[in-house]
Amino acid sequence: MARTRSRARLPVAVMAAVAVLGTTAVAGSPATASTAAGPDRPTIRYTEYGIPHIIASDWEGLGQGYGYAAAKDNICTLADTYLMVDAQRSRYLGPDGRTSPGQNQNTTTNLNSDLYFQRLKDDAVVERLLNRPAPDGPEPEVREAIRGYVQGYNRYLAETGVANLSDPACRGAAWVRPITELDVYRHAHAEIIMGSADPLLDGQVNAVPPGASAAAPSARTARTAKPAKPTKPLDPATTAKRISDALARSRQQNMGSNALAVGSQGVSGGTSMLLANPHFPWQGKNRMWQSQLTIPGKLNVSGASLLGLPAVNIGHNDDVAWSHTVATVAPFGLFDVQVDPFNPTTYLVDGAWEQMTSQRVEVDVRNADGSLGKVSRTLWSTRYGPVTNSIVGIPLPWVVSAHVVRDPNMDNLRALNTWFGLDRAKDVHEVVDVLETTQGVPFFNTVASDRAGNALYADIQAVPNITDEHANACLTETGKLLFNQALPQPNVPPVSILDGKRSACDWPDDPNAAAPGLLDPHKQPRLIRSDFAGNANDSPWLANPEQPLSFPRVMGDTAAPRSLRTQELLLTARNRIDGTDGLPGRGFTPDTMGRLLFADNSRAADLTLNATVAMCQSVAFGLILVDGNLVNVSEACPVLAAWKSHDYTLDSRGSWLFATYWAYLAGGQKLDKVPWKVPFDPKDPVHTPNSLDSGSSAVRDAFGRAVLAMRRAGIPLNAPLSDVQRIKRGGEQIPIHGSIGELGVLNVITPGQVDGKFDIVFGSSFIQQVRFTAAGPPEAYSVMTYSQSADPNSPHHADQTRLFSAGGWVTERFTDEQIAASPALVVKVLD
Repeated sequence: MARTRSRARLPVAVMAAVAVLGTTAVAGSPATASTAAGPDRPTIRYTEYGIPHIIASDWEGLGQGYGYAAAKDNICTLADTYLMVDAQRSRYLGPDGRTSPGQNQNTTTNLNSDLYFQRLKDDAVVERLLNRPAPDGPEPEVREAIRGYVQGYNRYLAETGVANLSDPACRGAAWVRPITELDVYRHAHAEIIMGSADPLLDGQVNAVPPGASAAAPSARTARTAKPAKPTKPLDPATTAKRISDALARSRQQNMGSNALAVGSQGVSGGTSMLLANPHFPWQGKNRMWQSQLTIPGKLNVSGASLLGLPAVNIGHNDDVAWSHTVATVAPFGLFDVQVDPFNPTTYLVDGAWEQMTSQRVEVDVRNADGSLGKVSRTLWSTRYGPVTNSIVGIPLPWVVSAHVVRDPNMDNLRALNTWFGLDRAKDVHEVVDVLETTQGVPFFNTVASDRAGNALYADIQAVPNITDEHANACLTETGKLLFNQALPQPNVPPVSILDGKRSACDWPDDPNAAAPGLLDPHKQPRLIRSDFAGNANDSPWLANPEQPLSFPRVMGDTAAPRSLRTQELLLTARNRIDGTDGLPGRGFTPDTMGRLLFADNSRAADLTLNATVAMCQSVAFGLILVDGNLVNVSEACPVLAAWKSHDYTLDSRGSWLFATYWAYLAGGQKLDKVPWKVPFDPKDPVHTPNSLDSGSSAVRDAFGRAVLAMRRAGIPLNAPLSDVQRIKRGGEQIPIHGSIGELGVLNVITPGQVDGKFDIVFGSSFIQQVRFTAAGPPEAYSVMTYSQSADPNSPHHADQTRLFSAGGWVTERFTDEQIAASPALVVKVLD
């Protein structure tokens, strides 16, 4: 494992001199984390790769340091986010541009985004939540930290000036401005609800009664909207299939994650370990950013957060390390309401007609000639929530009925309390207590380990209170197919469509839940073990195969195929603990944890490569007919036969060919599309299905298509991965190892087009591994794959990307002594 720490120490006199300076200086440490009080002024200590270690005497000062340092690295990304939640993108950037309010990239237009967020502003959603006392509203520490964050962000902007910003993406832009606390809370709220924004935002702002117009612009703008065309309702089976397939595609193109907690029985040289491996976007508001946050005697936490949230979302303190993975809970629910065909804005509940609520939403728009206009639109709501006419792009026609959305996170700012609580947890039992009492986690699992040797998996979050009994009583015919079917695609959440004609079908309130309509957190699954627990975006069922979990169907499936990535994670954990993976010894160490992740092994190749090579070698004359083209595959056979490592390391040859072939064969995560000889067996879920039927025409066709596609793209069949999967940073081409999760590769890297150029869309982002011992500080290693700064002129725009490319890790500096020993130490004291 590569190391970056130098043991060189600076003279104490030099450190003391720097500590009193009010400007940036080299070397020094203003205070120790073990002192009774923090420094008088917030202090940022930068170590290798521009990682800030922020120390202050109180929460407000800590927020100041975080806000200043985050703005320094990512002012344009943050300003763009505040522009979005302020519903001003169309005003400054035009209505037709694309943006990403949710998890995926560029999922909607600026205009639709603005209409969505303007509605939230008009409804004062965030303001109402802020007016609530804790625990429903933010805790005092949260309020103080965000107050300080605003001061720090605005200070950096004032010191630098918009015209002098380093990043050309927003240098001199009129939309870069000082922020308020409300901007930050709106941003936090947008992150919390993003699980429903992606699939449902467009449908909510475009839903209109039959025959009405989607928009009614004022005379001040020339923009008009086309009338909606009512369509006939689709039958339940067709609708359910289309939604299910669309959700599967969305999940495939969406952020995900792996996390593995290893307890005392699975660690060598320590008491526990944690691997955090979120797969987040490499661009935009969902980039992660690394920091250490310290208030002596109160807080000492290190890790990463989503940009602009002054806490650590994934990381460790002195005693606990934790991560999150995207769960299989649908972070929304739908209701089917019967409407009056002669008055389609009235709907039936308990035998009586109710009038929908109309809301006129208006946003500023920059016209083609540069002038400003207005676009207004009437949006509709019911007692259950807003009306939508689509989900993940699949139409939900408003004809004899309408579909409406309820979001369990719409009234959730509790997530901020959750993360501040996790930052201070002392063991995994406190982690569970924080999760249960706040119930603020939105659509995430939590995986954690502690110094005592415990490994935790918990799926405790803001879940719709749809018990199995409630579902059976209230699901519509389409809802039954979506919710209960054994979906062929792993990781697809069970979407509910409930009967809105009966008020009893609304999500019932539970006295044990943190908010109305949420499932009792004590009914949600958790597992504490001494060997391991993990998750790779499948349901909670097999956090550890030795102890399968049960839970309400709303949280995911059981006794169903696991994704190849889940199989790879579970097999990696068990084989390392048993010492059967070919590496020396038994149990995890930081070295073996890092080597196994960056081995970039493909579970799909393990299962099918030999059979695929046999098929290739048996093809008559080496020719496969594809769409009327005879494709000579004979040159491909030795390429795959030589790819014995089954990996996606930079020098692997044949890996790109196999990935292309697998895309044609499996079509994403549809394992049922692969012709297996041995089907899935719920009694052996980690090893089945298996044994590819090499005689299947589907195998030959997929392989022929892959060879044809690579030749048409001009990519040699034996091209090393480093020649194909590389990204440009400045004038440098950086090769990236890893591959898509559908191949069963843990180190997920999903390439694609970003602003018309080849880049990484999402994948491994902040990777951290932590080992605890019985005494002493945690031992941690990390790498921020896309580096700390989105600013192309920053020295930390691509430095960790190069490190990641080389398979290296940053050795973490956690104690004051370790920080002071950094040869790269730079200190900024905020006067």
